[in-house]
Amino acid sequence: MENKQVSLVKSILFTICSILVLDSFVSPAIIGVSSITIWVITAIVFFIPYGLISAELGAAYPDDGGIASWVTRAFGEKAGVLVGWYYWINVGFWMPAVFVAFATWFSYAFASAASPWILAGIAVVMCWVVVWIGVRGIELSVTVSSVAAIMKAAVMLLFGFMGISYGIKFGLANDFSLHSFAPSFGNTTQYIAVIAYNLLGFELIGAIGSKIKDPGRTVPKMTIFAGIAITALFVFGTFGILAAIPASKVDTVDGFYYALQELCTVFGPAAKPVFYVTIVVTLLTLVSNMITWSLGANETLMGAELDKRSKFLGHRSKKYGTPDNLYYILGAVSTLLIALNYALSGDANEIFWTIFSFSTLIFFLSYLFMFPAAVKLRFSDPDTERPYSIPGGKFGITLCAILGELVIGACVVFLFKDSGGGFPLWVLIIGTLLTTATGFWLYAAGRNKDEEI
Repeated sequence: MENKQVSLVKSILFTICSILVLDSFVSPAIIGVSSITIWVITAIVFFIPYGLISAELGAAYPDDGGIASWVTRAFGEKAGVLVGWYYWINVGFWMPAVFVAFATWFSYAFASAASPWILAGIAVVMCWVVVWIGVRGIELSVTVSSVAAIMKAAVMLLFGFMGISYGIKFGLANDFSLHSFAPSFGNTTQYIAVIAYNLLGFELIGAIGSKIKDPGRTVPKMTIFAGIAITALFVFGTFGILAAIPASKVDTVDGFYYALQELCTVFGPAAKPVFYVTIVVTLLTLVSNMITWSLGANETLMGAELDKRSKFLGHRSKKYGTPDNLYYILGAVSTLLIALNYALSGDANEIFWTIFSFSTLIFFLSYLFMFPAAVKLRFSDPDTERPYSIPGGKFGITLCAILGELVIGACVVFLFKDSGGGFPLWVLIIGTLLTTATGFWLYAAGRNKDEEI
């Protein structure tokens, strides 16, 4: 990968794989048909401005490290270290939630009598599969993500088209009349954080910016093509869910599985084979999602130079040249969280939301730095060539940054307001403070090491 081998097509597929997630996109459908409207509104007021900012920064500063590198340029090392830490540790928190969903769906399809500890074992094994692939290098990870992006798109398209067929054959499970598309304020605030979370990841390709062919042209084009495809697929897939499952019966983990099961009935005698093939493909996409994000998170952490804080963090595989210890730490953190959560609760939904809510909050904190960083760099670094600039000059980038900051800020407030899903509010607050304090400690440790040298 040293010779910039990530083409436009691969960058589009990498970004689709990063953003298009199948484990959490279902949950907003709980609020009904109006969730489709909220998807579209969020795409307009957040996804587009966010994508434009990611395109400008990625084209102007194609450094490895992506978001952490950009924030460091704008606000200095301390802010960059904190963002790199948030971005990286989020994956350690998020990976367990993804593989809780993996184990749950696997058990429903193939091992209905499996005990909670067997499910925990499955989740742990999948975490270490991700570690094993990640250690073997960027080229393998990008190739896997390219294949997975096609698989994810196929699943979402299948959901949408089966939804149309289901509606024609059996009737729609929800009211799709015009008034049903109107969202209420309460529903919007409750699930906008999940929708916004599902739309994050444009900047991830920037974590391997030096390995992209002609980033000045590739990144903006990728943003346009991937953005349109992702928005359309999320909306079409959500329609498929709501075509077959009443909104009141949609569940965070089970909703995808049971919607797929119900939708496959349109195939008559072939329903079971189609269902099993699709669920296997879906399970593979969950693995690919974590391969993509663990790669991006590790590169971001190194972009913040957090790997230079100690020999252990900075260790590289002799065979593959990858940051193997960073992968091992992610695997260890994920294993610990899976074991703790299965020990404390046997309810897959509760486990999923407990881990997912906290990882979402930590992840959002990274973006509170990214949007103002884009504005700061446009004003303070006007001489850097920008192969792509947001239309409207300084006003255009400021407007995009304000929209992005407002949405992310609102999502953080809503997560605290709703007590973080499965978390008591005080646990969410203390956990966030401890995570932030660790980031400052890592920065201070690096400063002390530099002074000793």
